[in-house]
Amino acid sequence: MLTEVSREDYTLFLKKFLQEKSTNFSGNINSEVAIITVKNDRSDYWKPNLSLRTETDREENKTVIRGIFGPSSAVWTFFMFLYFIFGIFWMVFITIWFVERQINSSDFPWALPLSFAMLALMLLTYLTSLIGQRKARKEMQQLREFAEESIKRFESN
Repeated sequence: MLTEVSREDYTLFLKKFLQEKSTNFSGNINSEVAIITVKNDRSDYWKPNLSLRTETDREENKTVIRGIFGPSSAVWTFFMFLYFIFGIFWMVFITIWFVERQINSSDFPWALPLSFAMLALMLLTYLTSLIGQRKARKEMQQLREFAEESIKRFESN
């Protein structure tokens, strides 16, 4: 969203708006980034948040507000780490199996089963992420409504 309002004014507006909604939402707001989460009794690994970033567009002399919905950066990093590790191990094991086949050796009979195990672990990681997304669907909707309402109120001011 492009706006004529300064980053500082938007930050103050967002802080006040979050205080109005403090029964359902919590967050950390500074002059560059705001992280908003839904308050609830449980703490799931896939707890979604809304990240709002403000930037100054020097060409148009306006403030740019960008929003991203998703899990925390720690969750993204963890899942990408798992994909990376399982992918590297899959490549190592499938390469060992392929080289073994090419030189007509039987020194590494475990290479092919372990490569399939790595693929299975990658699939399990993906399915786990889908379960987390499904569990967080309601909170994602609440965050979307928060963002839409804050933008509507901001534009009307």
